[in-house]
Amino acid sequence: MATKHERILQYINSLPVGEKISVRQIAKEINVSEGTAYRAIKEAENKGYVSTIERVGTIRIETKKKENFEKLTYAEVVNIVDGHVLGGRAGLHKTLNKFVIGAMKIEAMMRYTGAGNLLIVGNRTDAHYFALEAGAAVLITGGFDTDESVKKLADELELPIISTSYDTFTVGTMINRAIYDQLIKKEIVQVEDILTPFEKTICLSPFETVATWYRLNNETGHGRYPVIDQNNKVLGMVTAKDIMGHTHSTQIEKIMTKNPVTVIGKTSVASAAQMMVWEGIEVLPVVDQQNKLQGMISRQDVLKALQVIQRQPQIGEKLDDIVTNQFVTIDDESKRSNIFRCEVSPQMTNHLGTISYGVFTTLVTEAVNRYLRAQKKGDIIVENITIYFIKPVQMEAILEIQPKILEVGRKFGKVEIEAYSDGMVVGKAMMMVQLIER
Repeated sequence: MATKHERILQYINSLPVGEKISVRQIAKEINVSEGTAYRAIKEAENKGYVSTIERVGTIRIETKKKENFEKLTYAEVVNIVDGHVLGGRAGLHKTLNKFVIGAMKIEAMMRYTGAGNLLIVGNRTDAHYFALEAGAAVLITGGFDTDESVKKLADELELPIISTSYDTFTVGTMINRAIYDQLIKKEIVQVEDILTPFEKTICLSPFETVATWYRLNNETGHGRYPVIDQNNKVLGMVTAKDIMGHTHSTQIEKIMTKNPVTVIGKTSVASAAQMMVWEGIEVLPVVDQQNKLQGMISRQDVLKALQVIQRQPQIGEKLDDIVTNQFVTIDDESKRSNIFRCEVSPQMTNHLGTISYGVFTTLVTEAVNRYLRAQKKGDIIVENITIYFIKPVQMEAILEIQPKILEVGRKFGKVEIEAYSDGMVVGKAMMMVQLIER
C-alpha cells in the first residue's frame, strides 16, 4: 500500500501540465497534514514535476527528458533572473526554444522572433505587443512595467510577460549559464536513467524457498534476485552462491545476504561503477529514501551507459574539460611511455599566478586516464592519489606530465607520475586506480 507521501507524488504527477497547486489544496485533496504536503511538493520540485515561483506559486511543469535538457521553461527563467510575472501566468509551464535580444528596430527584430521564443527587451511597449502576437513570451529588463492592454493580451494568449531588474546583457548571460549547466547535467548520467524499473524486476519474498529460486533461475537464466517485504523494502539479496548446499525447502530469509549495498536513483553511473568494482558485485538494487525498491542495475547496464556518455553530442564543457583540452600527446624516444604537454593558462593559476594544486591534480589524473586507455587498460576510477611535491609553475609555462606504470592487474593499477617544466622536475605523484573494462 502506498504511503501518504507516495500518494501525493502520484497525484502531482497525474496533474495536467500548467496546473497550479498549493500546500493547503494538496493537504485537503489527499487528506494529509500541511507538513506532509509541503515535504512531498519539495520532493516533486526536486524530481522536476513542478516549479515554484515567488509571488506566483507552484506550477506543474513538463518533466524533462535527458535529450531535451538544454531547453528551459518560462517558469525556470523567472527563477533564474529573479523576475516577477506581469501577465500570462497560465503559460509559465511552456518550454522556450531560443531567446532573442531586442536591440534593433521592430521590423528587423520581428524577423528573428517567432512562436516559442523569449524576447529580451527594455520598456518598448510596441515590441512587447508584436512579440506576443508572433507567439513569443517577453522578458522586460531594467525593472520596467508594460501597458495593461499588453498584459491582457498575454493572459489571452497564455504567453508570460516577465519583468526583471537586471540589464539585458546580464540577463542573457544568466540564461546562457543556466542552459550550459543543463548541458552538463545532461552528460552526468544517473542510475535512474538506466535502471530496470520495479515493475520488470523479479523479486523474492523472505518466506519463499530455495525451490522458488531454482524455478526462476530456469525461467529467466538469472541467478541474483532482491528480497523484499510486503512494503517493497529491500531486506537482502540472494545469489547462486547463497543457495549452494541448501535444500529446496530452505527459506530465503535464512540464506540471503542481509543489508545489501544499494544506491538511490540520483547516484551517478560513475559512482555506481566504482561500488560494483570495489564490492565485486554484478547487480545493485535501486531504492528510494524509505529503502523501497525502485529497480535494478547490472554491471552491463553501467558499462553501456559509460560508453553512451562518451558519444553524447552537445554537452556542456566543465572546468576539467577546459583544463585538459589543451593536452597534446607526445611519444617519447623509447616509445614505452607517453608525455602529455600543456600550457599553463591564466584559468589554471591560483592567486599567486602559479599553477593551482587542484588543476595539477586534474592534469595528473587526466594524464593517467589517457595513458591507461592507450595501453588498452580501460577507464579508471581514482582510489588514492599522493602528491609528493609540487613547485611553483608560472603562467604560460609549458608543463610536461609523464606517467609510468609500476603495477597493473585486471582490476587495479599503481602509476607514478612526474611533471617537468623547462627540463626540471616540478611535481611528483603516485596514484592507485581501479580499472573499468570498456
